[in-house]
Amino acid sequence: MAVDLPEVHSRALEHTRRYVAGVGDDQWALDSTCEGWDIHTLVNHIVGGNLWVPELVGGKTIEEVGDALDGDLLGSDPTAVYDASAAGAAAAFRAPGAMDTPVAVSYGPVPGSVYCGHRFMDVLIHGWDVAKPTGQDTNLPEDLVEACFEVIEPQQEMLVGSGMFAEIPVPAGADRQATLLAMLGRED
Repeated sequence: MAVDLPEVHSRALEHTRRYVAGVGDDQWALDSTCEGWDIHTLVNHIVGGNLWVPELVGGKTIEEVGDALDGDLLGSDPTAVYDASAAGAAAAFRAPGAMDTPVAVSYGPVPGSVYCGHRFMDVLIHGWDVAKPTGQDTNLPEDLVEACFEVIEPQQEMLVGSGMFAEIPVPAGADRQATLLAMLGRED
């Protein structure tokens, strides 16, 4: 089965939005599951990643974007900022030809489909990273978990080798979500 990357990316954005909206006013400084990042920093990272999508898919290079997307992007209404960033990212990946467009990311130029797959995983898993320490329901949609496997499995060795993910042993009897999280260095 071929994954409809713009569709699963869009659905991951919607799912993670619930987690962003569910962060309590007193929870933004909590440590996230990502070492060295609090919830604010993590959500800022997700938003920043979303904001890069229209720029890079639109043909700009990292150098052309420069530091325009650095710093605190969340302002006083993180959910509204997240919503705007998600809408732009989803639209960019759904644009005609976006999956075949060469995108000048830090690890290549790669086809838009590769970049979309990586953004899909980033948004979905970082949503979980927001949910866990903020006491929200950490169950990810089963079909999105399966779509993640389809994106990861052909690239798993490269992803682990990149240092982006520190794979941990999969617990005996782990379900698919726990297996996915372990592959990406997280414990369910």
